[in-house]
Amino acid sequence: MAVTIAAPITGTVIPLTEVPDPVFAKALVGPGAAIDPGEAANLTVTAPVSGKLTSLKPHAFVISHRPDQGVLVHLGIDTVHLKGAGFTLRAEAGQQVEAGEEIVVWDLEAAREAEKSVIVPVVVLEADVEDLTLAEAGPISAGDALIRIG
Repeated sequence: MAVTIAAPITGTVIPLTEVPDPVFAKALVGPGAAIDPGEAANLTVTAPVSGKLTSLKPHAFVISHRPDQGVLVHLGIDTVHLKGAGFTLRAEAGQQVEAGEEIVVWDLEAAREAEKSVIVPVVVLEADVEDLTLAEAGPISAGDALIRIG
């Protein structure tokens, strides 16, 4: 059964290999794509897929859409060091969410002031890259198809 992973933010799709972090760039966490929000000052980050919000941190969350597979959305690179600054959670870990539902509101100023990358990797955990079809590099709007599984 095919699953569509939507873009959680509006921006420009870039290959995971261009993410300035080797863990993501080498797909060590899993395959996927990334989105550069450009000059956006604030982002409403939405659920890319329906499922259970199994992990929620200010800078990252995982939604399990299958018992054996989840989708990681990581807001920026090394943004864990911001200790939540600029992030407002709109959901709670453990809850069921629908694709497009608001999860985090992100004020990017804190990340930019700390000179952190604001690129957003979207990774399918426990997936083989051969099973994925990725959106082409270029502009994308929140809710548009970013990754297709199967």
